[in-house]
Amino acid sequence: IGITLMLPLAGWVVTGFVFFVKPGYAGAYELLTVKTYPLKEPVVVGPDSTWREFRYFRTILGDHLIVRTDKGWKHLDPANMQPMPELTPDRIEYLAADAIAANPERYGRITGVGGSTIFTSTGVTITLDWNRVSLQQRGKDTDRVDMLYSIHYLQWTGVGIIDKVLGFFGLVLVATLTALGARLAIKGNKKLDGELPNVGTYGHTSLRNQRDP
Repeated sequence: IGITLMLPLAGWVVTGFVFFVKPGYAGAYELLTVKTYPLKEPVVVGPDSTWREFRYFRTILGDHLIVRTDKGWKHLDPANMQPMPELTPDRIEYLAADAIAANPERYGRITGVGGSTIFTSTGVTITLDWNRVSLQQRGKDTDRVDMLYSIHYLQWTGVGIIDKVLGFFGLVLVATLTALGARLAIKGNKKLDGELPNVGTYGHTSLRNQRDP
């Protein structure tokens, strides 16, 4: 069992150290948000009975009304309360560029837009969720940390059911090894306790023989 666990144990030691020190975590999981601006006019919103919550804010593109219903989030135009139309690539780039301006070292400049994904010169990709007007960034460092998590939790194949079996099997082996180690330790202590009087008697007899030929 110990030999079988050599590889996962080595992985747990290395990844556990990384999780403890967390090198580069700040950039890898940085929370990228759209930049907001002060509202220019008083806000008057007549909430709908299907709304669970709403947010009203202003970005470089204008005012936004985000509402949450039982079916999820909706992005409405405050002027007419209709769904906000999808952005063109130029408008997406405009919104994202305003958000990443605060950290040019990580994001550099925008090199292209494909659908709702924004590409940067530093290799970081940004995804826009227009229904919530939110941004999510991901870089090579994010991929590396996620890979370490996969190693730590025995998600080695990328196939969900197989990885679950590997994880469960690893836990069973660790529990078994722990139980065997505890059993050997207890039995070993009992055996030593039983042998100590014999060792003492033998030592005493040997010294006596040396004194009295």
